[in-house]
Amino acid sequence: MSGTLAKLQRMADQIALNFTAIGKDNAVLATADHIAKFWDPRMKAAIFASDLSILSPIARSAVENLRAGHEPPPQTGATEFNAVDEVGHSDAG
Repeated sequence: MSGTLAKLQRMADQIALNFTAIGKDNAVLATADHIAKFWDPRMKAAIFASDLSILSPIARSAVENLRAGHEPPPQTGATEFNAVDEVGHSDAG
């Protein structure tokens, strides 16, 4: 496995791990949404062509859904960030 592919797989797992607290189904959607929005086409093509069995279950489901052409809904409430001086959307603000 190339270093780049290993890095992409690690990134997908890290994204999925960040969303585990919102439950598996929502975490899959949020992970897929993040990859769809923020990964460039080359990154997506590389991970779509890779062996997905080594990914965490959430990351694997997210990538499988994207690879099958299923577009995730717009970002979930868990990924809506506060505006400056606003509170209530996340524990970070």
